[in-house]
Amino acid sequence: MDIEIITKDDLEQFRLRLLDDIKEFIAKQDNSTVKKWLRSHEVKKMLNISTGTLQNLAINGKLHPAKIGGINYYHYEEIEILLNAGTKGKLS
Repeated sequence: MDIEIITKDDLEQFRLRLLDDIKEFIAKQDNSTVKKWLRSHEVKKMLNISTGTLQNLAINGKLHPAKIGGINYYHYEEIEILLNAGTKGKLS
């Protein structure tokens, strides 16, 4: 049976590689946790708006909800575009 000697430097290299792997894993998880579709209550909270304002955005064509089983879902990218256009203060 072969015996390998592990030095402090070996352990330090292992620690650094492990930390890099963990950071990479977390970065991948953060990107995938963004939902593609949001429910009405999530959109209202994100935009800090009322139910009526959200309904007006849909009626005026600024947001296009998909209705599935009686529940409206809003595409995250569409909300992002709305926010990036600088219309947060002028949503209705």
